[in-house]
Amino acid sequence: MNVKDFYFDLPQELIAQDPLEDRSSSRLLVLDKNTGEMEHRHFRDITEYLRPGDCLVINNTKVIPARLFGVKEDTQAKIEVLLLKRRENDIWETLVKPGKKCKPGTVIVFGEGLLKGTVIDVVDEGNRLIQFSYEGIFEEILDQLGQMPLPPYITHQLKDKNRYQTVYAEHDGSAAAPTAGLHFTKELLAQIEAMGVKIAHVTLHVGLGTFRPVKVENVLEHHMHSEFYIVEESEAKKINDTKAAGGRVICVGTTSCRTIESATGEDGILKAGSGWTDIFIYPGYKFKILDCLITNFHLPESTLVMLVSALAGREHVLHAYDEAIKERYRFFSFGDAMFIHD
Repeated sequence: MNVKDFYFDLPQELIAQDPLEDRSSSRLLVLDKNTGEMEHRHFRDITEYLRPGDCLVINNTKVIPARLFGVKEDTQAKIEVLLLKRRENDIWETLVKPGKKCKPGTVIVFGEGLLKGTVIDVVDEGNRLIQFSYEGIFEEILDQLGQMPLPPYITHQLKDKNRYQTVYAEHDGSAAAPTAGLHFTKELLAQIEAMGVKIAHVTLHVGLGTFRPVKVENVLEHHMHSEFYIVEESEAKKINDTKAAGGRVICVGTTSCRTIESATGEDGILKAGSGWTDIFIYPGYKFKILDCLITNFHLPESTLVMLVSALAGREHVLHAYDEAIKERYRFFSFGDAMFIHD
């Protein structure tokens, strides 16, 4: 399978730079995964495609303001640090710019000394392990000093930090938002629950690897980043009960999809627990528990386009993307949505 099989030509101006005022007013392309038939709707119309007895699976991770700007303690040279993964004892795996200036032993000062970081090691792909020291609560300091780590194709900072969070974001830990969830309002979720649709919460802390391009020609040689997930007992039961009763399991976003597919055994039963997943879903993959998917429009040649192609077929997906481009849908994190159903 060649990475070029997942290429499409996307006009730059269709990359959404700002979220819409009303989350649920974004557009929705509805795609039948079996026939390839399409409908053009608005996101709030999703209720017309859900049925009592279905289960919506949402990722309740919260994006942390993971981009920090500091200076080297000795030379005052400017340093940018992006928090990627929390390890033990206030040690984080980070991306540092410029990396060359940050050898082990380097001390970086943030916010006039409110926070200090010491580089202790260099790990995969040049990432740095940094041990932080501070007085007080790390999350509060981060909230004060950090910026939202917006994707590389967003060219300016947000006026309102909360627009890069879902309305159900709860557990701190992501370096990027699970963006398919950005279309939901609290009112829309309440309406969905009132219809008799269950809502199950899982957690997957999204890493920046989600934006990492596939740099190999042969898709199968691509190495996925690993991300931490949690599935609680009560939520696994909701999903398993839905399946057993003949309802559909509908994931909101590729992160929810990767979580439950990682935690489901070959017997089709979702197991509660936590761990790291580097699952890579591409055409040929047999879904163990997911039936339908709500997702945004993704980058050409990305692992995310491969995942949706595994569900709906490459031809159907690329045809739908052509249609979305023709109809001037908005793409990527702040863009419009797609519902892939059976």
